Amino acid sequence: MPRAATHSLEMDGARSSTRTIGGYALIPILACVYATIVFPLIIVSCDPTDSACLMEARPESKIFWPALGAISAVLAVRNFSRLRFPPHILWLFGYLALAGMSVLWAFKPETSFIRFTQQAMIVVSIVVPALLASRKADLVRGLFLCFALATILNVFFVLGRPPIDTKFATWGYPGYFSGKNYLGECEAIAALLALHETLYPGKRRVFGILIAITAVVLLLLSNSKTALGLLFLTPALAGATLLIRRASRISPALILLSIPVCWLILTTLTGFSIYRISYILYGDPTFTGRSIIWDFVESEIEHRPLLGWGYQSFWLVGPDAPSIVDAPGWVKDMPNGHNGYLDVKVELGYAGYALFLAFIFATLHAIGRVADRAPTRAWLLLTLALQIIITNGLESIWMRGFEMLWIVFLILVAEIARYWKPLRAGAARAIGRSRSAGPRTGAAPLRSTRRPAVSNAWYRSVNGGERAGSPSPIPPSAGTDLAQ
Repeated sequence: MPRAATHSLEMDGARSSTRTIGGYALIPILACVYATIVFPLIIVSCDPTDSACLMEARPESKIFWPALGAISAVLAVRNFSRLRFPPHILWLFGYLALAGMSVLWAFKPETSFIRFTQQAMIVVSIVVPALLASRKADLVRGLFLCFALATILNVFFVLGRPPIDTKFATWGYPGYFSGKNYLGECEAIAALLALHETLYPGKRRVFGILIAITAVVLLLLSNSKTALGLLFLTPALAGATLLIRRASRISPALILLSIPVCWLILTTLTGFSIYRISYILYGDPTFTGRSIIWDFVESEIEHRPLLGWGYQSFWLVGPDAPSIVDAPGWVKDMPNGHNGYLDVKVELGYAGYALFLAFIFATLHAIGRVADRAPTRAWLLLTLALQIIITNGLESIWMRGFEMLWIVFLILVAEIARYWKPLRAGAARAIGRSRSAGPRTGAAPLRSTRRPAVSNAWYRSVNGGERAGSPSPIPPSAGTDLAQ
């Protein structure tokens, strides 16, 4: 078997435990740690009566993100010739560019500019270092360790803080977060990452099992019904999608697109709606009041349908904001529309909405490239992506400061981009033969008995300077905002 194909397989098997998290890959993981652990701990340490501590821009964020952004910008300049951006990354940059241009027509240009600048730093800080990271860098392992630490810390906070009640009489433990739904979202991601860890032997499997059990218990205590339901739905949906893709060679994006298309046909023909589902599941046809917010947001979209009100220039932009002046009753107090897709539309209009959907579609399509080399990792990436994509139907997470799930999604996007370069034909055939021969978990890596009939100089040029004959995995292609 060609050596390139052998080591592509190692990326998905037990041998991939030799991969590391150091170097450039540490930068996006630090971003995740800040959004998931550090910043929520800063906020929970504030006096609940001190509105300035809770609402105003934190000095820690004003230092952390510019520093991380500056480091990443320097890395981009110094290694520009090594950077290759696949289509889904280009769509992300296109949406980000439109967000920056929207400052020209935003309701509050100065606020929109500050929030866009921060978002640009966040995107660059995650995408650029991840694409420049070593071939052995394991972003998924780094994500797991981040959420494992968050899970352990939340155990102590759940034991020390009572559950909270909301105006809709739903209780739940928040952990060290500001709300129970944040704890639910965190522990759902932690449980999925821990499930992936159990596929590896030894201490990794034991630690993964312990974190998985703890995360599920905390998820139950959070009483976050959406996160709990998705924890069971998304792994099955991701697995079914990849199985269909393997049998039919249809893009995962097209397979998943068929679901909303079929739903649209069903609702048109029968009149059955998501509000009926809400009533069946929760006994409340409004998704705990969200339908009232959505009706208001849709009415505001009609005022500026093409380009919207400007990036982050609709909610929380002062007492004269349309979200306060035009909103009915308690909707005036909302920080967002509780629907990521509606917020994209109200901020950047149908033009921005089309760009963003193209970014999501291209990202799901690119997971097919991951499945060609590492099926198990593709399943995990698709599961986590679906968890966040569906959650945005009830919460507003897309490109909102350094929201925890948005940071995770950006890391997933960068990890998928590292697999974009297609396999050579010989390597792809070798992988197919290896899969048909059965798994070799825990076995020594297969080695070619034939030495490549090429010079060492040529071998070094295509294998990053590695010595000919040396084992080396084949590389993939190379919260809260400051203005609040």
